[in-house]
Amino acid sequence: MSPHTRLSQLAGGKKGGEALAKLGLHTVADLLHHHPRRYVAKGELSTLADMEPDTHVSVVGRVVDAQVRPYTDRRTNRQAFRVELVVAVEGGRLLLTFFDRRQHIADWRMDRYRPGTVGIFSGKLGEFRGQLQLTHPDATTFGSEDDAALEFELQPDLTPVYPASAKVQTWQLRDLVKLVLELLDDWPEVVPTSVRRARGLVTGRQALEWIHRPTDLAQVERSQEYWKFAEAFTAQTLLARRRVALRSIASTARLPREGGLLDAFDQRLPFELTQGQQEVSAQILDDLAQTHPMQRLLQGEVGSGKTIVALRAMLRTVDGGGQAALLAPTEVLAQQHARSLREMLGPLAEAGMLGGSDQATRVTLLTGSLPAAARRAALLEIASGAAGIVVGTHALLQEKVDFADLGLVVVDEQHRFGVEQRAELTAKSDRPPHLLVMTATPIPRTVAMTVFGDLETSLLTEVPRGRAGVQTTLVPISARPGWLDRAWERISEEVAAGHQAFVLCPKIEADGDDPAGAAVESVADLLAAGPLAALRVDRLHGRQAPDHKDKVMRAFAEGEIDVLVCTTVVEVGVDVPNATVMVVLDADRFGLSQLHQIRGRVGRGSAAGLCLLVTRVLPDSPSFQRLQAMADTSDGFAVAQLDLATRREGDVLGAAQAGTASGFRHLSVVADEHVIAEARDAAAAYLAEDPALLGAPDLMEAVSELEHSGRGDYLERG
Repeated sequence: MSPHTRLSQLAGGKKGGEALAKLGLHTVADLLHHHPRRYVAKGELSTLADMEPDTHVSVVGRVVDAQVRPYTDRRTNRQAFRVELVVAVEGGRLLLTFFDRRQHIADWRMDRYRPGTVGIFSGKLGEFRGQLQLTHPDATTFGSEDDAALEFELQPDLTPVYPASAKVQTWQLRDLVKLVLELLDDWPEVVPTSVRRARGLVTGRQALEWIHRPTDLAQVERSQEYWKFAEAFTAQTLLARRRVALRSIASTARLPREGGLLDAFDQRLPFELTQGQQEVSAQILDDLAQTHPMQRLLQGEVGSGKTIVALRAMLRTVDGGGQAALLAPTEVLAQQHARSLREMLGPLAEAGMLGGSDQATRVTLLTGSLPAAARRAALLEIASGAAGIVVGTHALLQEKVDFADLGLVVVDEQHRFGVEQRAELTAKSDRPPHLLVMTATPIPRTVAMTVFGDLETSLLTEVPRGRAGVQTTLVPISARPGWLDRAWERISEEVAAGHQAFVLCPKIEADGDDPAGAAVESVADLLAAGPLAALRVDRLHGRQAPDHKDKVMRAFAEGEIDVLVCTTVVEVGVDVPNATVMVVLDADRFGLSQLHQIRGRVGRGSAAGLCLLVTRVLPDSPSFQRLQAMADTSDGFAVAQLDLATRREGDVLGAAQAGTASGFRHLSVVADEHVIAEARDAAAAYLAEDPALLGAPDLMEAVSELEHSGRGDYLERG
């Protein structure tokens, strides 16, 4: 039997195969990678006199009574079923309880555990109304008490408990795994011998035996160590091969030009770049001078000045005879980028215009909402090369958009774009252009090494001098309802001092499912008619027409609006230095990293910023504690770690990024940073010795399988 054998051939044909398929188990390999979630120690058979609550017990007993009792599940407000068994054991009687949401499962249990049934029952002992009970015990039935006692003696010291379903029980999985292990001919070894021995790992076949049939927990730990490293090593080998392959692709080097655009821009800068900006710029400019395409991820702390760094890269590209395209996720952000680039460049963005510099180029904006005449003009500037810098949304990806010589692609907020979209833009050049991916969302190191593992990484953590920072305060209106009134007073005070404010809501309009939830339309009306009636209040959200959104943002930037009630459309890129207050309603509905981005919209000038996180959750709740932990730090990477630690594995990058879970079976990008780091180094070192993987055919097959799987797409999102 091979790892590729279909389980339907072993598990009762089509019906059994379908039941296993619902657990994601299609082949022998899938089954053997379906590891136990815990292990039950055999111990000794317990008698009722020896039993104590909160201890694990195993008993042989006979069912003497079985009842099914319907009840209403308070969490779902639906009918559920409680199956209660009374089991005669040595020394008395024990209650066994099972809770089932579906009647057919409860009926199945009643049929399986009819009075007179003998079995072994194992689990953690509890109490219910003064009576000892086992809740959802692990159970195996037999024909007689003698058979059960004999079987107990023959059981292993550790019994694996597998993730199961209503139609496939854990004991059925144990039996199937036992059969498969006895028939399995061979198992691939994805970790080369030299790498495995250097780390002191067991073989893959040994790890397979120890994860499914261990004699002690030490074997389980050794096995888990192997499985995690093997998975990390396979993924990092794939990413390392991509990095090597990239260096073999020819791209156009964008070399410096003395007295060119970049030199002219540096001379007109009214401030000095931070040390971090200088170092990262040097890395990027060095990459641009290479004859293979740059692939770099630029992570920048909120307000760290990523745009300046990206602009310097774009100007170097123009100096080198090419064009640069900046891809933004929303029209609001694209329009803001175009405005800010033109403002920073001044005459250097006015090629062919009166007052334009001799070295000037043009910054051209292309979005889906442009009028036909403006769109034709933009397309002509792009195709002719007159536009050295092109800023746009998904409209840049359309077939009719032709570049004269696309040399650099800058992707802002990479997580908003998929692999295919990035590929469509980079394909608009005869030679692969250089790629700079920017994100203001701090990415924990574990995620960067996996999801963005084929990119070189640069960090900007230093905030330019002169910025006063942001104070973050929680407003728990369930415990302190009067504090919300004080939040509106603070906005009025800041506006009286000549500043502006954001009020951010999680929704655009109220809905029937959550009428109390904060929504832009209702909140804007309430504030304009109530506590902020004396101020100029407007609203901004994603359902508005693009030209209207741009008009509102312009008015806010120019000080014509005092308070902007909005959604997360302002989460990234929006730069209004005069805004000093951010009130976030229902703050507990946002991720911590997202809140960190949101508060970065204030305190961008010389005046200090204030971020008020309004929440209805109670101060002793876990959600409140998460918010408090975030409020206590201004370090975006610390916030990202907090966010990562309190979210499910599959939510690390959101559903759009992760697809199904995190793409890994055994490895946790949350908890296994050291494994991922060691695997990355080991994969790079091994590929240096065996770049074609000729000495590791099993690894080559695993890498190829990963490359063409959905998990490979997950890794490709860098």
